[in-house]
Amino acid sequence: MVTLFLHELSYYLNIYTVHQMSVDSRRGENLPIHINMTFPSLPCDVLSVDAIDMSGKHEVDLDTNIWKLRLNSDGHITGTEYLSDLVEKEHEAHKHDAHKEHHEDSDKIHLQGIDEESQNMIKKVKQALADGEGCRVYGILDVQRVAGNFHLSVHGLNIFVAQMIFEKSTHVNVSHIIHELSFGPKYPGIHNPLDGTSRILRGTSGTFKYYIKVVPTEYRYISKEVLPTNQFSVTEYFSPIHDFERTWPAVYFLYDLSPITVTIREERRSFLHFITRLCAVLGGTFALTGMLDGWMYKILESFTKKNSRTIVR
Repeated sequence: MVTLFLHELSYYLNIYTVHQMSVDSRRGENLPIHINMTFPSLPCDVLSVDAIDMSGKHEVDLDTNIWKLRLNSDGHITGTEYLSDLVEKEHEAHKHDAHKEHHEDSDKIHLQGIDEESQNMIKKVKQALADGEGCRVYGILDVQRVAGNFHLSVHGLNIFVAQMIFEKSTHVNVSHIIHELSFGPKYPGIHNPLDGTSRILRGTSGTFKYYIKVVPTEYRYISKEVLPTNQFSVTEYFSPIHDFERTWPAVYFLYDLSPITVTIREERRSFLHFITRLCAVLGGTFALTGMLDGWMYKILESFTKKNSRTIVR
């Protein structure tokens, strides 16, 4: 009875969750994207982050915090840099592709020639590649709450500078490890499917595309506190790049938002429910043990009488 009582008490004190779905009514909010990734084969000097959305707005110097950590060949941190080249570009015709803009801008820059600063950067990057340097990118992107994408690549380089560093696009190794990727704060029981993902390329190069479906989520604690966040599901696609192609490898995260909000609410069973179950369990146990005791008494009594008659004879 003590064991059953403790089990029922634990069952009563245990908090469970209830899931509900409704139409998403949130408007005018930003979507926070938490990034923590490592590129073991790309130095920080060539790695850039671009964010593009479907709204058509063109913004520079987004209110965001992104940091790059230089890594040596053993993966140890050797330096820190604040990433200020994050740009949200105008998205045209709802296409998630910035390669054409990159080449057009590069052609304009080439007319001016490669200055001494670029030459020094080329030497620095080549030395970093020879030393096996990598880069870790982490921080938070605050983007508008509309469909879009962000990608990490060498697209921030002048095309001719990139050619002088890598010779051709197939030499750009976008191997990466996703330590964390989330679209909001964590709540108990959340699972981010890309956490811990590792994609290492050997002898080839190409573009990774992660297609993400973001599901708005509200987690309501038993204390009535509400935590707005997001869950997501993902599928991925890898497109190898060949020598004759002009595109450059990149890692794309293309996200879209679901119109349905999931509300997860913590609840605890009522005290009356606990008392009812407790009475039923303890009362049933008492009744059952009473029945067993009566049966055992009758069995032992009949056995004792039988032995007594045998001794009298």
